[in-house]
Amino acid sequence: MTNEDDLGVLTKLSPLSVDDTVARLIEILATKGVQLFAVINQSEAARNVGLELRETTLVVFGNPSAGTPVMIAAPLAALDLPLKLLIWADEQQTKVSYYSPSELASRHHLSNELARGLAAIDAISDALVAP
Repeated sequence: MTNEDDLGVLTKLSPLSVDDTVARLIEILATKGVQLFAVINQSEAARNVGLELRETTLVVFGNPSAGTPVMIAAPLAALDLPLKLLIWADEQQTKVSYYSPSELASRHHLSNELARGLAAIDAISDALVAP
């Protein structure tokens, strides 16, 4: 299942738990030679301040050779780059959400050539949620 909302966010269902989906993503990124910048366990951060948040982890990654030309052409694209996948629990389902490459391209008025560099997130997320 892939669903795009009004904000241009794509959401896919993962067959794995949040932790296993995060681990699988890290493996996929390493295999593809994509740089992992950060794994932010937002639910753990919430617990550290006495709050409760569903399992929620943000994974930040990218390829500087693809992202840098985008930021040169559109400096404010750095607000959206590197790419990010949000892996989160929605009741008994694990969801993977991210801004669609077409949304990012539109938001930053990117050429088709620059937009292609952002499209890698679709292939990565497809591999991530494959059974």
